[in-house]
Amino acid sequence: MKAHTSETQSTISPEKALNFLKEGNQRFVNNLKANRDLLEQVNATREGQWPFAVVLSCIDSRTSAELIFDQGLGDVFSIRIAGNFVNQDILGSMEFGCNVAGSKLVVVLGHTKCGALKGGLDAAKIEGMGMDNLNHLIDHFDPIIKTIMNDGEERSSANIELLERLNQHNVKNAIDDIRKQSSTLRRLEEEGQIKIVGANYDVETGVVTWL
Repeated sequence: MKAHTSETQSTISPEKALNFLKEGNQRFVNNLKANRDLLEQVNATREGQWPFAVVLSCIDSRTSAELIFDQGLGDVFSIRIAGNFVNQDILGSMEFGCNVAGSKLVVVLGHTKCGALKGGLDAAKIEGMGMDNLNHLIDHFDPIIKTIMNDGEERSSANIELLERLNQHNVKNAIDDIRKQSSTLRRLEEEGQIKIVGANYDVETGVVTWL
């Protein structure tokens, strides 16, 4: 399988880009990697890159987009931050990927048993550890947690049902933020030039579920 060129990228629709990732995850789960000459892909992309998708995922060591979607060099822009939320810099990276470099798909990828979301649920404990920047990061999830919690529900990472509910809502919240905070990406989606979708990776099975 060869690296994408500007010509092949131009023929990819948003739906086709999504199917590439779905098919890649099926190969990953079945332990059937596509046949790639990575050194050839290095040579093919040395003058430029034409990825078909932008994937925002967590920094979790088990959730590398290139691996779980079985993609090669030059196929995807991979943006990673603990808890897969968006900020202005990440939105700028997405705008570059789609509006400048021509990617056709934006994926917000959450995952089960997310440590960052566990930290959000256990914020009171984390804040007592004296890690200022980590405290700032997990505070991003507090408004979502307060919105989704039921009366009398235990706020704890040990509450597995709440953790996975938070995971799903966090992905949807990130997608809403992309559309609200980036007029560029919103316009591209409205024009049908890109799709913005959410997904969830199961760290126990390797399966990606599309939301």
